[in-house]
Order: sequence, then structure tokens, then C-alpha cells
Amino acid sequence: MKVNVADCVLELRDGDITEMDTDAIVNAANAQLVLGGGVAGAIKSKGGPTIQAECNQIGGTVVGGAVITTGGDLKAGCVIHAVGPRMGEGDEDRKLRDATLNALKVADENHIESISLPAISAGIFGFPIERCAAIMVRTTVEYLKGQTGLQRVVFCLFGRDSYDVFANRLGQETSP
Repeated sequence: MKVNVADCVLELRDGDITEMDTDAIVNAANAQLVLGGGVAGAIKSKGGPTIQAECNQIGGTVVGGAVITTGGDLKAGCVIHAVGPRMGEGDEDRKLRDATLNALKVADENHIESISLPAISAGIFGFPIERCAAIMVRTTVEYLKGQTGLQRVVFCLFGRDSYDVFANRLGQETSP
């Protein structure tokens, strides 16, 4: 599914984010920037040790924050590590909105034209996929209507169920 938002193409894909052909991919990170399981584990496995080494040098970031490292051996030239909330920690909606927004801002600050994002916090962090889609899609659409150098934003989702939830939300957010 693809839609145009201002001068940017916003699309959905069901697939492996580590295989995306965008300038950057987003890692659904933890605050310590330790690449463990889920999306982060796949990035570590396919991207090689340089990504974790750079994360170690950065040392961590706040929930809702985002930092950038090399892409190592990935197709993407860099990885933006966005820290989403764990369900139950409080103020989760704002933290997820901030993580999404900060990932997009870091992309712009680094002159990145294309980026792929996963469903941040919807995996092992336990965030409900419907809420995740509502927050991430709305935040991204609003951001793309402003001043940005982004030309292509992809939500790369794992599994048809997640894809369908995001597709429904994207339709709602972009219908006239």
C-alpha cells in the first residue's frame, strides 16, 4: 500500500526490515541500546558487530529518544535506534509518539531521504498493535505535512495481521 503525503511517499510492507533498500532503518531499541532480541537481534545478526560497538560508545538514550549509528553490513547505510515504551511503565502513548517523531527528526538532521520503521514497542515491549498503528501513523503523517527532506517512509511490518492493522489506520489518516 502506498499513499502520497505532501511530497513524500508513505508505504506499508510486510517483510524483514533488515532487507529494506532505504537509506536508514529504525531499530525498536531499549534505552541501554543493547541489541538483544526481536528487530534489534535481527539487526545485530545481519548488520555485524560495528552497530553494537557504536551503540556502546553512545551509551544509551531516554525512552522516546532516538540516536543514529552506521548500518554495518545492512543494505541501509545507517540505523536509527528509537526507544519506545514498555507497556505498563506509564505515559506510553506520549513516549511512542516521541520515539516516532524523534526517529523522523534524526533522519532529517542526517539528510536521509528514505527510512523504514517497524511497529515500535508492539513486540516484546507489549504495546497493543492497534494503538501502536494509530500513534505511529498519525505522528508520521503530521510530520510529513511539515518541512522535511524525507521522500519515502516505509512501515515495514512483520506479519499480515500487523500489516492489515497499519493499512486500516493509514487509510483512516489519509482519506479526504
